[in-house]
Amino acid sequence: MEFKLQEIDLASKDTGPYGIAVSDKGEVWFTQHIANKISCIGLDGELTEYPLPTPDAKVMCVIVSSKGEVWFTENAANNIGRITKEGTIQEYPLPHPDSAPYGITEAPNGEIWFTEMNGNRIGRIKDDGSIHEYNLPIQGSYPAFITLGSDDALWFTENQNNAIGRITENGEVTEFTIPTPASGPVGITKGNDGALWFVEIIGNKIGRINTSGEITEYEIPTPNARPHAITAGAGNDLWFTEWGANKIGRLRDNGIIEEYPIETPNAEPHGISSCDGKTIWFALECDKIGKLTIMND
Repeated sequence: MEFKLQEIDLASKDTGPYGIAVSDKGEVWFTQHIANKISCIGLDGELTEYPLPTPDAKVMCVIVSSKGEVWFTENAANNIGRITKEGTIQEYPLPHPDSAPYGITEAPNGEIWFTEMNGNRIGRIKDDGSIHEYNLPIQGSYPAFITLGSDDALWFTENQNNAIGRITENGEVTEFTIPTPASGPVGITKGNDGALWFVEIIGNKIGRINTSGEITEYEIPTPNARPHAITAGAGNDLWFTEWGANKIGRLRDNGIIEEYPIETPNAEPHGISSCDGKTIWFALECDKIGKLTIMND
């Protein structure tokens, strides 16, 4: 495979890029959890930054909705945030204090669903800002990332419960135990094959679960790679960040994992998002945004 890996420097230091999402138009949105900003790299390559109203909000994950609005979680401020196309930021406080919202995604009806790490709940917020929450069966599950499944249910990782969770729009929760003990699941995404794919930050594996709950695991070649986030690429490819190994990983449909080193040492890759299947964007906490472009495969 011929590819080009670029690192885009941010003008400021100590920004902490973390979550990242690409719009249908190709705009790249990302969070700066240290600098307390939502940022966008436009189609012209220009960077625009939007400071958050709440200080030290610890903004984490971000998505671009089907309406073109950007939604994000404020982990420390206990808010769900939204920035409109015009750049107006709104913040919606969660009903319970110290819930620590983290992962976020959109349901088919346009409602936004999110996880509450400390709250041990899955929440959803409507366009008018009203919030409803669902308690998880096992205390201390520590739900992390969440994504929409091919069955229109919401699927999420339970980092401390070693399980993958599924919740329907009426709040019915099902949990599936991961075969590897204490695997520490974090990122999860819907693959182009219709299954859900997730990373095991402690188990050092990539997992696949179909909508019936059957799980297959693939071991990462580099020990202690500490995979964090995952996204679907072209075909049945899955791309993921390796926080510990300082690499970008790729799982092919034949089960083989390839790894691509990041030039900057200790770059701390976290969020990852695919634009057109051939362009992979990722957030580097070392004040950079990464871009991997497949030239010839």
